[in-house]
Amino acid sequence: MSHSLDNLPDTIRQWARDLGFADIGITLPDTGKHGEYLQKWLAEGLHGEMEYMADHGNKRYTPDALVPGTLRVISVRMDYLTAPDSPGDVLANREKAYISRYTLGRDYHKLIRKRLATLAKRIDDAVAGYDFRAFVDSAPVLERALGQKAGLGWQGKNTMLLNRQAGSFFFLGEIFTSAPLPIDTPYDKEHCGRCRACLDLCPTQAFPEPYRLDARRCISYLTIELKGSIPEELRPLMGNRVFGCDDCQLVCPWNRFSKISAEDDFKPRHQLDNTELATLFLWSEEEFLKRTEGSAIRRTGYEGWLRNLAVGLGNAPSTIPVIEALKRRAQHPSALVREHVLWALVQHGIEPESPTGPEL
Repeated sequence: MSHSLDNLPDTIRQWARDLGFADIGITLPDTGKHGEYLQKWLAEGLHGEMEYMADHGNKRYTPDALVPGTLRVISVRMDYLTAPDSPGDVLANREKAYISRYTLGRDYHKLIRKRLATLAKRIDDAVAGYDFRAFVDSAPVLERALGQKAGLGWQGKNTMLLNRQAGSFFFLGEIFTSAPLPIDTPYDKEHCGRCRACLDLCPTQAFPEPYRLDARRCISYLTIELKGSIPEELRPLMGNRVFGCDDCQLVCPWNRFSKISAEDDFKPRHQLDNTELATLFLWSEEEFLKRTEGSAIRRTGYEGWLRNLAVGLGNAPSTIPVIEALKRRAQHPSALVREHVLWALVQHGIEPESPTGPEL
């Protein structure tokens, strides 16, 4: 069945819904002033060790430089919360490990990339003669800026893309195309008003001002992107957050409208939404690799996983399981892990000593 470019967007929306996407928007390959904001943010060093944010010249904020010939960007949204759970209950139980909701199930990159490729193929079959390339965090793309330009929401004070009907618990993806499709109206209004909840309740005060994130203080950066030692002054502020952080989303009033995803692949695996820190800390590397297979948690690596958990255990109550777990790792071969374990033991008033059992 052939389609004209003018009536194709409605068909694309239906195909996208069939593939599990909650919404799509079409925009020009233009990120507006976001390129200037990015350059200023980089110049101030707020990206920390994420050197890749400064790579690729202007390609990150100029889609038609990244993919020459791009005339339109199709931006898609996929919700990822799979149950109306109570993350606050896990955060409040300091012996439990809090893992960001987006990474409890299958790695979204794989799932969304496959669906986007299918969507791009359907469009290509409908209007031959144009190029289509799909991206899901797989290239330097300012996806929130493009999502706003495509009408999917506005960037809130916590820099997340917010939608009045869906909050912010969703993934974004893009299809760059040379097809001159009709474009959607940009989301030019912002609905944060005078609310400062995300700024004021950030555990590490990572927002020096609205719409500006200091990644060096962000728990998501500290537990995922940072490869070395976590600054000591920030460790007590991290609580039991061991992979990512959702606080600025959990407190956002607009997330009362978050939608529950029907995707089974996003459902929590291995009870990672409700497990004790000490239990996870005693996983062997083999167990870690097995139980995080197909998960974005793999990104931190086993050493980073133990580092993060050690900080969580240092902030936990001084119970026997907590203390014993830390003592078992006090002589870990990794200097990075040992450093954070020794710090954690000191938080419990314990001078490090040789472990009584073998190192796991």
